Amino acid sequence: MANRFWKLRQRFGIAAPKVSVRTHVPWYLRWLGFAVMLAFSAALAVWMYDAGRRFAGFDRSEVEQELSTARSELAKLRSELERLRAIANAADSKVSIERTAQQKLAQQARGLEQENARVREELAIFESMLSSETASAAPLSVLRFTVEPDTLPGEFRYRVLLLASGPRRGKEFLGRLELVVNLTEGGRSAIIMVPGQAQADAASFRLAFKHFQRIDGTFRVAPAAKVVSGQVRVYETGSPEPKVTRNVTLG
Repeated sequence: MANRFWKLRQRFGIAAPKVSVRTHVPWYLRWLGFAVMLAFSAALAVWMYDAGRRFAGFDRSEVEQELSTARSELAKLRSELERLRAIANAADSKVSIERTAQQKLAQQARGLEQENARVREELAIFESMLSSETASAAPLSVLRFTVEPDTLPGEFRYRVLLLASGPRRGKEFLGRLELVVNLTEGGRSAIIMVPGQAQADAASFRLAFKHFQRIDGTFRVAPAAKVVSGQVRVYETGSPEPKVTRNVTLG
């Protein structure tokens, strides 16, 4: 009996265990409160981060403004670059056109010079034909014979001007032209004939004239060869010996 009394006293007396009364809170309200606290903490962290950057001298709005200004300046510079490129292209086209025009003018000037030289030669021919001294001169003569380097390496241009005078004046001369070219290559001397065997009957080397005839043509040698001199030979049809010859030496 005493033992039961002791147990009841421990349960309801001063020595009885403490009892706490708590209000029941639903679980979704607990999670909502946790989410609110988490959002508040994140906002506070962001604010503190921005405040720390502003305090350290970094302002996001200023940086964005400077970035916008830099982008605007870049767009202006690109536009200016395109404009300058267009101007440069137009200038290049203008220079190309002017260069082409200068080349055409140079070609025309060379053509006029050649035409002027031909006119002077013809004038000299007619003066020779009218002079009294020409009547006693040789019936066939070479007034002009030149050999000059041409545009391409190893290419040479020759010019010959023939005159019929004296007893042959007014009579047609029929024959052919031949060139003898002396050259050196690799320390050795050589001679070539123009025209060669393949061109022996070429129309450009045939002669048929009463007063005068101009012959203009080209021949080729090896690019490393050096032409020393040349000789023009004029043959009359049916004659194995040349009627007239003339030599020229290249410098």
